[in-house]
Amino acid sequence: MSTTEEKFIPPVNQAVKRELEDDVDDKRAVTKKSRQCPYLDTINRHMLDFDFEKLCSVSLSRINVYACLVCGKYFQGRGPNTHAYTHSVSDGHHVYLNLQTLRFYCLPDNYEIIDSSLNDIIYVVNPTFTKEYIAKKVNQSKMSRAYDGTLYLPGIVGLNNIKANDYCNVVLQALSNITPLRNYFLDPNNYSHIHHAPGTKGLAMFPLITRFGELVRKLWNPRNFKAHVSPHEMLQAVVSCSRKKFQFTVQGDAIQILSWILNSMHLGLKTPKRKSTIIYRCFRGTMNIYSQKILPVEIDEKERNRLLKCEEYQEKMEESPFLYLTCDLPQPPLFKDEKKENIIPQVSLYVLLSKFDGKTGKEYQTYKENILKKFQLTGLPPYLILYNKRFTKNTFYIEKNPTIVNFPVKNIDLTEYLTEEVKQKHPEPIYDLVANIVHDGEPEAGTYRCHILHKV
Repeated sequence: MSTTEEKFIPPVNQAVKRELEDDVDDKRAVTKKSRQCPYLDTINRHMLDFDFEKLCSVSLSRINVYACLVCGKYFQGRGPNTHAYTHSVSDGHHVYLNLQTLRFYCLPDNYEIIDSSLNDIIYVVNPTFTKEYIAKKVNQSKMSRAYDGTLYLPGIVGLNNIKANDYCNVVLQALSNITPLRNYFLDPNNYSHIHHAPGTKGLAMFPLITRFGELVRKLWNPRNFKAHVSPHEMLQAVVSCSRKKFQFTVQGDAIQILSWILNSMHLGLKTPKRKSTIIYRCFRGTMNIYSQKILPVEIDEKERNRLLKCEEYQEKMEESPFLYLTCDLPQPPLFKDEKKENIIPQVSLYVLLSKFDGKTGKEYQTYKENILKKFQLTGLPPYLILYNKRFTKNTFYIEKNPTIVNFPVKNIDLTEYLTEEVKQKHPEPIYDLVANIVHDGEPEAGTYRCHILHKV
């Protein structure tokens, strides 16, 4: 191509061309290796943060990105005229890490640094766990010390609230403490080989799998530089895969994102040969739903008897899987008592669970009919998610039910809600609390907190 033709290349093509040139420059560069670099003492581990998206701070490109180990910023390229090269000359910062190959380089001299003292940085970028460690040591309640001297317990560390993403953070925190789910994602070999056909839903959701795996490994890293983790890359995957249904700049509902994450990760892990996934093995249960249309009130006895014989008013049963159970709270009192106070009612968790005994009916109203439904549990998952429905939306606003739910932390027995046949399948249906998510404040402006079981 002549020089006159090059002038008319569109700007987008020029940007792509420049990125390719940067990549080629790095590959063509004759890389010497050295075990003696005079700039290693300029590395500032306090400034290093590998939780954010791996893109160049100047060009915003994801291709060939290097982290400056002096100031912590990301730059593209390594050859002459690249952003990392320019930064090394202008700011005097000489030690860089390729975030893809995890190799260290000194710029502008352009030689690879070989030094075992840098292994702790590689481990922070990409924590790895052996099968033996996952099986035996990951559960040990031994405190770790961060680079700044802070003590923290791996797995129970803070997740940064970037703006209004606490509703997502609590869900990620709870899921990362489910033992089989955590162990599965601590080893990338369990899911890195999964391939999906182009254009399928599984392919669209797979970035969620890899990002969640990275987040779980960072949360359980016993050699972190700091005692908290930023879920930035995971949140970017949530926004992208949900097509901006969930944002981290606007407060959302924790149960909605929990339901979406579980279903999306199941889609990402499911293949034509393997229908069951770790999500279903942990959380999927089954129930029978009995539904019967309620007779109109204003009809006479003769009409009532006639309608009862119609197929439309017969009780119907369908089997339905579930990933969580929705418990309905009793309505709070509308009127004040004699002391001019609204007493906040309290209810036992066992009363809420009676909804699933197959005997207690609940009326559901639609715009044209009323239906009585009964629920009977037929299969229990290893980990049971219970959702107390506190928020109801009417025409004007969202209302929050403040009813206090009393529940035991250990030995929640579901025997009385099962039929004899189901009891034989589940002889000891007893659960202990692993995580609890709480909402504080007003319905649309409150915050979420998460309690995690400390096994000690």
